[in-house]
Amino acid sequence: MHAQLDHLVIAAASLAEGVAWCEATLGVTPAPGGSHPLMGTHNRLLNVSGDAFPAAYAEIIAIEPGKHPSRPRTRRWFDMDDATLQASIARHGPRLIHFVARVPDAHAATRALAREEHAHIDRGQLLEASRDTPAGRLEWQITVRDDGQRLFYGALPTLIQWGAVHPTDAMPASGLVLRSLRAKHPRAPALAAALAAIGMTGIDIDAGAPNLVAVLDTPRGSVTLESQGL
Repeated sequence: MHAQLDHLVIAAASLAEGVAWCEATLGVTPAPGGSHPLMGTHNRLLNVSGDAFPAAYAEIIAIEPGKHPSRPRTRRWFDMDDATLQASIARHGPRLIHFVARVPDAHAATRALAREEHAHIDRGQLLEASRDTPAGRLEWQITVRDDGQRLFYGALPTLIQWGAVHPTDAMPASGLVLRSLRAKHPRAPALAAALAAIGMTGIDIDAGAPNLVAVLDTPRGSVTLESQGL
């Protein structure tokens, strides 16, 4: 089992606010993304690939006005229907909330997390999704819990398995490079064990109040994004 960081998840109250935040904070305009009918969300994308995290990107994601998840009795992914998270983002602006890890076999990865020695972690069902792009059809399988929870305050990644095409294959350089990602959690050993179960490396883990800390090189210099408080 070998998991790699696939993308950072930055939630915004609206895509317009997300774009304005990105331009002001990171000094770049995000590239077009698309809609997710499965979850009633839409996004904009930024290539953040580098030596430490190849084929990595950041998505700025928001609830698409007037849209709802297409699956009944399902909350949106990444806790985006959580009232506390929504209120925090509305008050403080877009925020890093989560990350997604790609795996070669999502079924095996979810089984690894569910084993008893890893506290029966339920990462959620594997859902199939797709989207047509100018570079080709994107197809993926992704873990989504019916309650939409991120788990470990966002420090345990959602799992994704891509088809033949990956978003970064045709994503232009953005001027951003992800240098590091660090996770803090009061149950750091349990988080470390869960990440080890899926073969996730390159993420530093410390004990402390829940927080994700991503450091990026940007046209404005080094910028640190944090999830603390969500």
